[in-house]
Amino acid sequence: MAGLLRSVGLDVKLFSSTQQFLDYPRPDAPGCLVLDVRLPGVGGLDLQSQLVRSDIHLPVVFITGHGDIPMSVQAMKAGAIEFLTKPFRDQELLDAIQLGIERDRRRRRDGEVVRELQGRFQSLTAREREIMAHVVTGRMNKQIASDLDVSEITVKVHRGHVMRKMGAGSLAELVRMADKLGIRSTP
Repeated sequence: MAGLLRSVGLDVKLFSSTQQFLDYPRPDAPGCLVLDVRLPGVGGLDLQSQLVRSDIHLPVVFITGHGDIPMSVQAMKAGAIEFLTKPFRDQELLDAIQLGIERDRRRRRDGEVVRELQGRFQSLTAREREIMAHVVTGRMNKQIASDLDVSEITVKVHRGHVMRKMGAGSLAELVRMADKLGIRSTP
């Protein structure tokens, strides 16, 4: 299997046990973990659960010669990309791994975007954060001013600062940013 993966240009790391994998420093690069359900020591399904509990986000493709429907359902509910039973076609495995790598690449890219947005959000003053929370709910300046017991011009000034500091070109863009940051308000 390692030869097949290398033949299509994938960098492959092999591990003789789940503990060896857990002890190995993971590279800061998109990846995908191919697991057999039956492994020495901790089994593949248990390792997948351990990864989820440890907040390790690495896509998993399962392969097995001893799978059944409940195992497959458990693996997929826990986020597995694919559950392949042996014998499987090489292309099925390659497609599943490529999908996993692409998902990991997207997750990493999205994480970078959120970290950048968090940095911008941290640059806001407490009042600007408060104004932003109201703005993204669709409240008008007059309503926000009334809610916060400030003048409408104060809201407009802070709103302008929020838009500039967050790098938002429109209200819709600011709303998308707030959504990615998990900002909710109940004005």
